[in-house]
Amino acid sequence: MTPEALVTSATAREPVPLVGEISLLTAAPTLELWELWQQTGRDDPPFWAYPWAGGQALARHLLDNPGAVRGRRVLDVASGSGLVAIAAAKAGAFSVAAGDIDPLAVAAISVNAAANDVRIAARVFDLAQEDAGDAEVVLAGDVFYQRELAELALEFLRAAVRAGAEVLVADPGRAFVPVESLTALARYEVPVLTAIEDVPVKTVTVYRLG
Repeated sequence: MTPEALVTSATAREPVPLVGEISLLTAAPTLELWELWQQTGRDDPPFWAYPWAGGQALARHLLDNPGAVRGRRVLDVASGSGLVAIAAAKAGAFSVAAGDIDPLAVAAISVNAAANDVRIAARVFDLAQEDAGDAEVVLAGDVFYQRELAELALEFLRAAVRAGAEVLVADPGRAFVPVESLTALARYEVPVLTAIEDVPVKTVTVYRLG
């Protein structure tokens, strides 16, 4: 089975709750996809199959404030479904690259981008091994939920700021969000899957780093 076939095998295309302009491959019902991944023995959970709270808020922010990315080279890291990257493209970015460490997420990004009529350069991307290149804007939705990842992401994003990029992140109050390094720009009440978050709505803050 190809990666594209696998990512569509337990998903359905659904509009994103806070970002109805965009539709994504979404696990429905939720638990069936997790069961499929357990059966196939995969190490990486299918994070790409859900519109996570941080990604929804950041995507909404870009569509409502297109000047943040319009005409600029954009990189979306830990992209998952590609939601934020798709929003950046729809908001008029000059170019959009999206990366994720999971090859199946990369496949999902490509499928989702095509379904939303935008062009995104999707590839496997390891925050520990790469830099932001020539990106003028770097985006990251919901990357502070685990200590090691949060530390790695913050190091990468700080390096991007030093290289001259503007960095925008969104976080729903995860345990390891480095609020002391961030400037809040906007807040959103985001509908989420209770099977994932245990609540129906999360308050998400969009921040600028640096």
